[in-house]
Amino acid sequence: MKKSLFLMALMASFCVAGAQAATDDNKDQHQLSFAQKIAAPADNITVTRRPDPEERLFRSNTIEKKIAEVKKMLKGAPYLAWMFENCFPNTLDTTVHYSTTDDGDDDTFVYTGDIHAMWLRDSGAQVWPYVQFAKKDEGIRKMVRGTILRQLKLICIDPYANAFNAGPTGSEWASDITDMNPNLHERKYEIDSLCYPLRLAYEYWLVTGDDSIFGDVWKEAVTKILKTFREQQRKDGHGPYHFQRKTAAQYDTMSHSGYGNPVKPCGLICSAFRPSDDCTVLLYLIPSNFMAVSNLRKAADVLTRVNHNTALAAECTSLADEVEAALKQYAVKDHPKYGKIYAFEVDGFGNQLCMDDANVPSLLAMAYLGDVPIDDPIYQNTRRFVWSEDNPYFYKGAAGEGIGGPHVGYDMVWPMSIMMRAFTSTDDAEIRECLQMLVDTDAGTGFIHESFNKNNATKYTRSWFAWQNTLFGELILKLLADGKKDLLNSIQKSKS
Repeated sequence: MKKSLFLMALMASFCVAGAQAATDDNKDQHQLSFAQKIAAPADNITVTRRPDPEERLFRSNTIEKKIAEVKKMLKGAPYLAWMFENCFPNTLDTTVHYSTTDDGDDDTFVYTGDIHAMWLRDSGAQVWPYVQFAKKDEGIRKMVRGTILRQLKLICIDPYANAFNAGPTGSEWASDITDMNPNLHERKYEIDSLCYPLRLAYEYWLVTGDDSIFGDVWKEAVTKILKTFREQQRKDGHGPYHFQRKTAAQYDTMSHSGYGNPVKPCGLICSAFRPSDDCTVLLYLIPSNFMAVSNLRKAADVLTRVNHNTALAAECTSLADEVEAALKQYAVKDHPKYGKIYAFEVDGFGNQLCMDDANVPSLLAMAYLGDVPIDDPIYQNTRRFVWSEDNPYFYKGAAGEGIGGPHVGYDMVWPMSIMMRAFTSTDDAEIRECLQMLVDTDAGTGFIHESFNKNNATKYTRSWFAWQNTLFGELILKLLADGKKDLLNSIQKSKS
């Protein structure tokens, strides 16, 4: 009964937020205009491509000052500075819907961009670069705090769902053969969708010292995450989750009546889908299992130091230890060319899939996420493998090179992979190459796209994808903090 009342309260609060979003026709119209505006190349790089100030969903003087500061530091690279100005605030300008609940608490619903739903993964990644400003900027602090609180509530509604509506409005995917409900936009179970909220909450706490997010909803969300991960170790059958979709796209549905290909229980956690929202082939997705280990340990730290709940903390640590031991036993492949590397997916039977996908977590991104040390020899071997034509989803052409995946098909490079290569590099020449490709493959729009054709960057997908835009801004800030100002100022837009 208590659980039912709690969920009813959550639904009611989402109804209020959903109604507010649904009736805000002016903002929706502005966003439609923005999506149309940024699809065309810009005429003048001295003019920002951001929405007009009155049309921006969220404003922060701190972020505006940081943009002005960075532009001043990048006077030698005007195109790069222009892209930073367009991209870094894109999440705030166009996707953040901050409000308060009936009881006055912070609540933030974050679109991915052109899809008006909230992915646990994307929203956690989109607001991540702003956390560093949360201690000094009250507005940023409340916005990030609202994102975390919303994410925890969503996990409590359904830990197997990856994307949610602003309220119980239903979805175009309501016919999927799984346990859908009107609050869900999509119900593709992914390990990383449960890890990103833990990562964001932990970083927010470290930066701000605000432990008010770690209340009863936090403890319930962690309990549900643990239960889900235990179920998906599949030691006692397939577990309760299954998913099928009526589709012509092979990777958009699960085989074997919605349970996926067989696995042998070994301590690893199954992930039905990858961070790309494509289904796994072998269900033990290695980068996501590494992410689970890292973030279960973060949850245990909070549970110990803030909640003083040693029993629940011990459960998190025990599962992390079990998965870590299984990774050491099953995740490493002895490659004939690269030596020991991490496989992308395994099944516990001894089968290993050697590839990488552009979406994060990926094998390439494991050092960026802090899931493996950057100097780990196996990671470095893996890094060389994934950025080569021995990776079936590495594409190289006249426009650029990088990693793609089944999500958008052959010959389409995801700039996210180029950014992950730069984030995890200690070589200035490699970083410069990545930055040059990012500048030269924006199709003249001043924004980062989901993917571009390896031979023609004007053939791209998703003109408005906030995660990639904000990630680009995060990369520029990191490189400036690392003392790479001169390197950044050497980047000039190539003439087409």
